[in-house]
Amino acid sequence: MHMKNLIRNSFLAVVLLTLGASGANAQYNWDFGVHLGGANYLGEMGGKEKPRRDFIWDLKLNQTRWAIGGFARYRINRMVSLNLGLMYFRIQGSDINSQNPARVGRNLNFRNDMLELYLRGEVTLYQDNDIGGRGRYRTDFRLFGYAGVAAFLNSPRGRYDGPSNGVLQNDEVVALRPLETEGVHYSPIGFGIPVGLGFHVTKNRRHRFGFDFGWRTTFTDYLDDAGTTYTYPGDDDVRRLMFDQHPYLYANQAAYEATTNGVDVETLSGDVVHTPGKYQYGWWPFEGPSKSKNKRGDSSHNDSYMTMTLTYSYVLRGQSNFYKSRYSWLRGKKRIGRKSRAKF
Repeated sequence: MHMKNLIRNSFLAVVLLTLGASGANAQYNWDFGVHLGGANYLGEMGGKEKPRRDFIWDLKLNQTRWAIGGFARYRINRMVSLNLGLMYFRIQGSDINSQNPARVGRNLNFRNDMLELYLRGEVTLYQDNDIGGRGRYRTDFRLFGYAGVAAFLNSPRGRYDGPSNGVLQNDEVVALRPLETEGVHYSPIGFGIPVGLGFHVTKNRRHRFGFDFGWRTTFTDYLDDAGTTYTYPGDDDVRRLMFDQHPYLYANQAAYEATTNGVDVETLSGDVVHTPGKYQYGWWPFEGPSKSKNKRGDSSHNDSYMTMTLTYSYVLRGQSNFYKSRYSWLRGKKRIGRKSRAKF
């Protein structure tokens, strides 16, 4: 909660400082608006029939969830603008929805409600200041590309897929980062690089309607709490139930044998651990012949996420040069009056 307040206060401070520095003298240079749309992610969980692929080729559209936000934009000149925004959105993934047998057998899931603060530069790619060419200049169009920096709160949670017991109830949602399911301590604050495309149409120089597509490459592999290999869960009961949900997938032995090629491993305690023998993911009670036996995630790629939003913003009108020259005396400046001629 303290981190959310810090990001919110930082956003407001930057906006106010920028407003104070620039003043209200620029005409039509400021607009303030909102985002409304969806978010998705690319990482270890879910995905299509092949092993993980970069960018949008492995996305599952049915995993798209909500995204909202607000922004302030300042036009530096006709080509370049700065956009400062705050986004709140959810990303999620579930192996059970994957078309890849290895991921289905792993049976992990997550959801992550993320708060993102971004600053990006926008460059105009195409602009038409008078749509229709009627000479009235009431509707204009702008297509732009952008890149920038972003910081976000990272707090993945997972749904327990096993039977209810004295520790967890079926479908109970658990915070995953404190459990360190892979024995890795990762920060609740992450950073990324947003890039994307957008456009907007401005009506009567005031109302701006648009669309924004943004892709964020991050510097963490733990948006989904999966990135490397399984580790022994120790004595933490919640961690033991959440770090490996593979056994909960199979309702009967026939279904298990059909999907895992019937490979069972007996632990030192006598428990049977189901291991997807012909697939790439699975838990073994020992290190095994190689690390691939313990594979839980893909450490060769960091996680990414995307947002697709409709935007609306209201354009503030500053003081025109005519206004400043004629009424500057109202702001404390000496008015230069017209010289009068003597009448003879």
